[in-house]
Amino acid sequence: MKKTYSILAAAAALALAASCGSMEDMVKQAEAIQITCNPQVLEVVADAIDADITVTYPDGYYNAKAILEVTPVIVYEGGEAAMEPFMYQGEKVKDNFKVVPSKGGTVKEKLHFDYVEGMENCYVELRSVVKGGNKEYTLPTLKVAQGANTTYMLVKKDGKVSEMEDNYQATYTTSTEGQILYLVNSSDVRQSELKSGSVKDFMAALDEINKDERATITGTQIIAYASPEGAVELNNQLSERRSSSAGKAWGQITKGQDIVEPTIVSVGEDWEGFQKLVMESSLEDKDLIIRVLSMYSDPAVRENEIRNMSEVFTALKQEVLPELRRARLIANVEYTNLSNDELRSLYDRDPEALDEDAMLHLASTETAGEKEAILSKAVQLYGSDRAQYNLAVLYLNAGKLDKAEAALAKVKDGGDEVINTMGVLALRKGDLKTAEDCFKKSGSENAKANLGVVYILSGRYNDAVGALSGDKSCPVNKGLAYILVDDLDKAADVLKCESDLASYLRAIVAARKADADGVAEQLHKIKDKDLLKRAEN
Repeated sequence: MKKTYSILAAAAALALAASCGSMEDMVKQAEAIQITCNPQVLEVVADAIDADITVTYPDGYYNAKAILEVTPVIVYEGGEAAMEPFMYQGEKVKDNFKVVPSKGGTVKEKLHFDYVEGMENCYVELRSVVKGGNKEYTLPTLKVAQGANTTYMLVKKDGKVSEMEDNYQATYTTSTEGQILYLVNSSDVRQSELKSGSVKDFMAALDEINKDERATITGTQIIAYASPEGAVELNNQLSERRSSSAGKAWGQITKGQDIVEPTIVSVGEDWEGFQKLVMESSLEDKDLIIRVLSMYSDPAVRENEIRNMSEVFTALKQEVLPELRRARLIANVEYTNLSNDELRSLYDRDPEALDEDAMLHLASTETAGEKEAILSKAVQLYGSDRAQYNLAVLYLNAGKLDKAEAALAKVKDGGDEVINTMGVLALRKGDLKTAEDCFKKSGSENAKANLGVVYILSGRYNDAVGALSGDKSCPVNKGLAYILVDDLDKAADVLKCESDLASYLRAIVAARKADADGVAEQLHKIKDKDLLKRAEN
C-alpha cells in the first residue's frame, strides 16, 4: 500500500521553480518533499522490518552546495532505533554521496530495522539535517510509515515431537493346542492318542486357563489334515473323515470343561506343514526338496518328483509324513494384562519384574518426576533406546534444552522421529538452519509440519503452505500460512478447530474481509488475555 505524505502547494512549486533555494529555504520548504513508503503499514518478516521509500525533491528545492543527512528512525513503545543516515549532496559538492540536482530528482532507499518487542505500535520518521560551509540546519521531521504487522508471530513454533510408543497391550491373545496323530490311510482315533503327552498337555492348559481370572477362551478349532502322499481326492476325503472323528474325540478330551464348541475345518493335503517340517529337519537333501516345492504347484507333480528321489522319500516317510497325519486341537485365549495401578505396585516392589514395554507404558501414565525416574530405570535395566529417547522428549517439553540435548545424544537409533526431535531442539534454540536441515532429512509427518514453522519464521510463506498441506492436527499454522499469502478463503476453510488462537486467526480473516460482525463474534470466544490485549493494540 502506498501513500504520499506531503503535497507541494501550487504557489510553493512556482516559487521554488523560479529560484535556487538557500539552505534556509530548504528548511522552510520541506513540505514540498514528496515521500512514499511501501508498504505503508510495515510488516515484520523473519524478525526484521524492511520497506522501500521513495523521496522526490522538486525543481529548485535543492541547494547545489548543500549536504543533506537523513536518518530513518523507528519509534515504538519502549524506545527507538535509528539506521545509518542516508547522505545526499548538491551538484557543487565535491564528495561521494548521492547527488540531488537543483532541478529536482527522486531517490529510492531501503529501510531495515531488526524487530524488538513493542514495534507493533510504531512509526518511522525521517530526521534530516542540511549542512553547508560552517552552517547546519535541522529540517522538520517527516513521518513515513505507521504500525507494523506481526501476524506471522502467531505461529505455534514449539515444534511437534512424539514419544516412542510402548508395545504394552491392555489385552493380548495367544493360543494353546494339542494334536491327535493318525495311522496312514486311517481316520480312527486311537485310545493311545487320547492319552498322549500332547493331548494331556492340552487338557492341563485348559484347566489352567479356566482357573485364571485374567484368561478367557474366545474360540476353539479342530483342523484336520492328510499327509501329501497318494491321490489328492482320496486325501481330501481322508482329511474330512479325520475332522469328523476328531470332533467326536473333542467331547472326551474337554469333558468337564466350560468351553465353547469348536469350529471344525478339513484342509486336505498339508503341504504347508510338510515344508515347515522339512525345513526344521536334519535331512541332508532338504534344500533339494524345498526347491522342488517352489518349482511345481501341482500337488500330484510335486509328490511324483519327490517319490522319484527314492532315498529322500524313504527318509520323509520316516521323519516327516507321520507328523502330518493329524488333527490339531486349538483353543484361542485372551488375557487381560496388568492395570496401571498393578504395574505401579509391582514396579515399587521390584522394578525388574516389569519388562521394557511394561516399564515404558507405566512411565507414560506418570507425572513428570516419576516418569523421569522410570525411564531412567528402563535405560539402566534394559539399555532401552526408546526410554532414552522419551527422556529427551520429556526434557524438551519441560524446556530443559541442555538436558534434552544430552539425552538425545545417547540415543543409538537415529530414525526419523529422532532426527525430527533434533530439529525441534534446534528450532527452540533459534537455529533455523539446523532445524530446517533436520526436518528435511527426517521426512516424518511431524517433521513436515515443523518445516512449515521454519518457513513461516523465515518469511517463506508460500513454501509454508506447501509444507503444512498435510497437517491434520488443529490446523492453526496452516490457517496462518494461508493468511500470510492472502488466501483468506482457504484460511477460513482450514480454521475449523476450537481454540483461542484459532478464534483469533478467524477474527483476522473476518477483519481483512471487512466483516465487523465476524470479528466481534470470534473475539468474544477468546479467553487468552495476551491475545485480547493484542487485539486491542
